[in-house]
Amino acid sequence: MKLADSLYFSWRALTAQKQRTALSAGGIAVGIAAIILLTSIGEGIHQFVVSEFTQFGTHLINITPGKTQTHGASVGSIGSTRPITLDDVEALRAVPNARFVNGGVMGNAEIRFGNRVRRVMVYGEGAEFSRAFSMSVNVGNFLPPDSADSARAFAVLGSKARQELFGAENPLGKVIKVGGNRFRVIGVMASKGQVLGFDLDDTVYIPTARALELFNREGVMEAHVVYRPDAQVETVVENIKRILLARHGREDFTVTPQQQMLSTLSTVLDVLTFAVAALGGISLLVGAVGIITLMHISVHERVAEIGLLKALGATKNGIRSLFLIESAGLSVLGGIVGLGGGGAIAWLLQTLVPALPVQVPWDYVLGALIASMLIGLGAGVMPAWMAAQMDPVESLRAD
Repeated sequence: MKLADSLYFSWRALTAQKQRTALSAGGIAVGIAAIILLTSIGEGIHQFVVSEFTQFGTHLINITPGKTQTHGASVGSIGSTRPITLDDVEALRAVPNARFVNGGVMGNAEIRFGNRVRRVMVYGEGAEFSRAFSMSVNVGNFLPPDSADSARAFAVLGSKARQELFGAENPLGKVIKVGGNRFRVIGVMASKGQVLGFDLDDTVYIPTARALELFNREGVMEAHVVYRPDAQVETVVENIKRILLARHGREDFTVTPQQQMLSTLSTVLDVLTFAVAALGGISLLVGAVGIITLMHISVHERVAEIGLLKALGATKNGIRSLFLIESAGLSVLGGIVGLGGGGAIAWLLQTLVPALPVQVPWDYVLGALIASMLIGLGAGVMPAWMAAQMDPVESLRAD
């Protein structure tokens, strides 16, 4: 049997029972659409989270008190016999290829101006914080590079904190109270919005030394080193460890390059995306059951046709090919419909809910289409084999 004849017979068989064909192809379409929709949301979340982390730059190294390998997790300065002090942070400026060095601490405190009171996150940061994390000042200046023992009581407001305390009034030069201590406002940060649930606009920035006094801490929560783009991160990490080991006498700290954090994060998000794709793949298996059922019914309904084709010289391979083409056609048809439907729903979600990150991963789409074709072929193997094994004389008697 020629390929053109096989295609013609398969097309006639599929169009003869339009409703049944549509229902069988619909199972595959639902599976493909589910995979596209779920992986689009998963990939969108992946890119959103990575972009949230990388908006502060990619050449960043975090140093936290406590050793991860010993405690199982970085337990901070509370669990460390020796915290990371401001002197340690200052010593890190000697790291070759270090552009910016910052030591930070954070906590929750009440801020007050006149009769207006608001509770916000208070960040104790160094003078290089804004440049290290690519944050810009809208009005005034960021914190000056004062030494730890003579840090002036200056404050820089987030845009939302400024609006809540001062409204349209110019805040520069005004004195506010942060946790009961007086600070003079010298700047207002440009709006940054929320990052992973933290509102960076509803904040106040004060010198790290002042924040340590405010929160009664001996050391910073973490230090940051931003290195030059042309430097080798491994070399920078080794130099950081060398300096801190010389000061602490033992490795009671954890050094984590941002690249390592991003790699771990990407791995976790890739696994989640694959998991939701697998959930969508369950619908493909359900569709495969529908195709198997349809093809079995088709074989039993066309016994006489099979006998006639064999009597006219059709071989077993020709009969097998006929039914395999039908099952593959069903799956391809369902795949195309599912691709269009899933893509349309993803686009609609992105349009109606802009806050929901939706990004179609085309590698998963291609994989789903190939999988649907393979499922169609696999679903048609047994019915095709049954049709090919039929005796032509017995088949003609069934008419």
